[in-house]
Amino acid sequence: MKRLLNTLYVTLQDSYLALEGETVLVRVEGETRLRVPLLTLGAFVCFGRVSCSPALMGACADRGIAISFLDQHGRFQARVTGPISGNVLLRRAQYRDADDPQRRLEIARCIVLGKIANCRTVVLRAARDHGDKGGEFPLRQAACRLDRCLDEARSTSDLDVLRGIEGNAGRVYFEVFDQAITAQKEAFYMRERTRRPPLDNMNSLLSFLYTILAHDVSSALEGVGLDPQVGFLHCERPGRPALALDIIEEFRPFLVDRLALSLVNLRQVQASGFTTAESGGVVMNDETRKTVLVAYQKRKQEELWHPFLEESFHIGLFVHAQAQLLARHIRRELDAYPPFISR
Repeated sequence: MKRLLNTLYVTLQDSYLALEGETVLVRVEGETRLRVPLLTLGAFVCFGRVSCSPALMGACADRGIAISFLDQHGRFQARVTGPISGNVLLRRAQYRDADDPQRRLEIARCIVLGKIANCRTVVLRAARDHGDKGGEFPLRQAACRLDRCLDEARSTSDLDVLRGIEGNAGRVYFEVFDQAITAQKEAFYMRERTRRPPLDNMNSLLSFLYTILAHDVSSALEGVGLDPQVGFLHCERPGRPALALDIIEEFRPFLVDRLALSLVNLRQVQASGFTTAESGGVVMNDETRKTVLVAYQKRKQEELWHPFLEESFHIGLFVHAQAQLLARHIRRELDAYPPFISR
């Protein structure tokens, strides 16, 4: 299994990343604020006015280290990577499967089943942990509706119908998401899922974490030689990482949604860390963003049992494991793609 490396998140504005030997330097106005050995890093995520030296970008390209650039509020802007790794035969098989309606349906079905099952687990966990606060009935009712969505997803033979089932399951899930929020209810509530821009504090928190997860999943897919742009559930569009968006679906409930709920319910993030822009979108301030990033990194470093591989390893490596399993299925080494289903 791949070794879990650190991701360097650079949020300090006007930072300049440079390479000195095998060490990354973070400089601001000529002053070195941080030194990090390059061999300990698996990725860079830069927010806002952050630039990199050509020498550092070249070294990262040689080592397969991706550098992602986001604006100051966490919206994706660009990604710098080196040559695509892996066997070209794998990518050609991926493209053929994406063009084959039956193969595309089979893989998309597995992804949707994983997503719905993980949504159901989050809902039932919330019912168990917070049922004494009056929200148990709607949560358990939603779990039953998600069960029906699972049955429908298993039986459909049409990709567009499957997408509709997935969308319906998402609506069911977010209709009761507010019941899992037990602290700071006035500041953090969920009426509906909104994005581009997020219109409340909880949606802002979720959108930011989903962007960070997208970076991790894209890196994992590229690491095994798959093309993140060519997916099975999501439609391809220029510049859209469709396959990364596919795999993200399995991890949204387990990795992001549960973390966001913990941050709010344990009061690790506060309403004061969010502001409403003139556009109506809600954004986090720098201090809150740092708190969220630290919590996300700590979550990735926890160890958990992977039910299909039957071994324990860092949660941060689960996206790499799923990328490898998908590659094995595309190479016909596995009869079906086994989605990650949390317990």
